[in-house]
Amino acid sequence: MSTSKTFEDLIVWQKAHQFVLSVYRMTDGFPKSEIYGLSSQFRRAVVSIAANIAEGFRKRGKPDKVRFYNIAQGSLEECRYYLILARDLRYADEPETVELLTEVSKLLASYSHQVLHSES
Repeated sequence: MSTSKTFEDLIVWQKAHQFVLSVYRMTDGFPKSEIYGLSSQFRRAVVSIAANIAEGFRKRGKPDKVRFYNIAQGSLEECRYYLILARDLRYADEPETVELLTEVSKLLASYSHQVLHSES
């Protein structure tokens, strides 16, 4: 299925990492009162996406791999809500970050499906 040697070779991880960097830049502009609130929660959730993809990559069994990718998908949906909240609070409205989330979501769903239906 995959000739990737490390998680860094995975396009889904590369895009997730770009999403992490984008969220970090965005949350830098949030009010200082949110440093232990929304900023912290958002950053924790977005890092969880790339970290779970990385951890799942190294897992041997399909059920383990898929479990980590599913956790990443859950964190992605959490970030989707934080983007809505940030927009509605008028902290940030960054279409590029929303586009990255959408791209990562599609890639992760596809990658999870591939793992689940692979021969090995």
